[in-house]
Order: sequence, then structure tokens, then C-alpha cells
Amino acid sequence: MSHWRELPAELHPDVRHLIVRLRGLKDRSELSKRRLAAKTGYSAKSWQRYLNGRSLPPREAVESMARVGGDNPHRLLVLHEIAAQRWSEGRAITTPATASATDDGPAPPEHAPTEHQPQGRHLRVAVTAAAVVTALSVTAALLLAVRLTEARAQLADERAGVAATAVATVSESMVPVIYTCELEQRDGRWYAGLSRTTDILLSNTQMGLEVAEAQCLLQRAGSEPGDIDGVFGPKTRRAVERMQKRGGLIVNGVIDPPTWQALREGAPQ
Repeated sequence: MSHWRELPAELHPDVRHLIVRLRGLKDRSELSKRRLAAKTGYSAKSWQRYLNGRSLPPREAVESMARVGGDNPHRLLVLHEIAAQRWSEGRAITTPATASATDDGPAPPEHAPTEHQPQGRHLRVAVTAAAVVTALSVTAALLLAVRLTEARAQLADERAGVAATAVATVSESMVPVIYTCELEQRDGRWYAGLSRTTDILLSNTQMGLEVAEAQCLLQRAGSEPGDIDGVFGPKTRRAVERMQKRGGLIVNGVIDPPTWQALREGAPQ
């Protein structure tokens, strides 16, 4: 069991719940932060911030952690959506313009006027209200610009960290990633260290760790799928069809449970 630092006391319980779940998946995977970075495309420093509650992980990082830890990504993404809302609420800023609009508004007169107020007073009130609205709009726009700048800087830092520490080769859009096959045999079955599934259906246009696992096993079986990039493309489909034909399976180019069984249990060709 990993020894984790105590989370910041100011974290909202929903954010704390998400981070505890992510820590549990990290422990279950038994991966170091460096190997976790290689499998998810996010640097070890980024994962240190996410798992210590100093930064909220992006949606893609949470989904990658769910797959690495063997958890249901949809359920974890629901937790992330709730935590993101709480995180945003916790960082809300009360601006000076808001305080001014609340505290410095025109006070009611102490005595009711005996005559109609001149039209000039109503005009001044309208101009003041318009100025307050304009100030609030400008402040909100400035806050949005600052947060966008911070997000871009954080993303650039994460990508730089991945390039320096991870084995994977990541493009500007985080794909393709070239995975490393770490083949081992347990209880008569072969695994490549990317997924332990035996029944997920994989076909054209799908991508992810399960596809990379199948590509590693196809390569071990002597049916070359091309790059181990986690993308089910034409080369991978042809490699599946060759393997199915050689193993006496239904040749459909789809990795189904019988094909998984053949890949997990078959002897290398």
C-alpha cells in the first residue's frame, strides 16, 4: 500500500472523493509514477499534483487512470464532473466591482420627498447602473482570459514533462502513442502489461490500451500489426484476419472473446 500525503483540508468532499478513488486505482495498478506517465500520456510531475490535491486532473487523465486501474471510466468521469464543479466554485473570486455594486449603491432618502424628483436624478441613476454592469462584464472577461492563460501554461508544462520522462511518443493532440509491450505469462495466459481484458470487442476506428494490448499479442503470435500505437487501423485488421484464419477461427477482422482466448493462450508462431 502506497504512503500518501494528507490531502489539503480546504478540499471539498466531492473533490477529495475523486482523488481518493484515483489513489486507489494507482495502488491497484502497482505502477510507479514514471510508468503511469508512460501509459497515460501525462507526466509524473502532473500526476504528483493531481494525486496530492494541488491540481484537478483533466477529464482525459481520469479516463486513462480508470483504464489502467481496471475501473469503469464512465462512473469515474461522473465523479470528475462533480469535482470539477466544486473545484470551480472553490476558486471563485469576489471582485471589487461586485463589492462596490453591493455596498456602495445609492441609499434611500431619509425623508420621503414632497415633490417629484427632477429627471436629471433618474438619468444619473441609469448611467451609474450601466457603468456597474460594464465594470462587471469587463472583470468577468479578464478573469476568463487569466484562467485560459493558466490552463494553456499548465498544458504546455505537462506535455514538456511527458517528452522528458515518458517512453511514449506523443503528438500535439496526445495521439498517436507508441506503447511498449512487456510480455509475461501467468497461469498459462499471455499479457503485455497494458490490459487484462478477455472479452472486449475491438474493431475498426477504435483506440486505447485494449487495442495496444491486442497489437502486442498479435505481434507475439507472428501476425505483424504494424506500430503498437493503440489504434485499430487497416494493418491491425489484416493481422487479426491472418491470425483468425491460421487458428481456425471465424475470419471477421474483429477481436472477439474467441480471438482474445487464442491470443492469450496460443503458442508463438
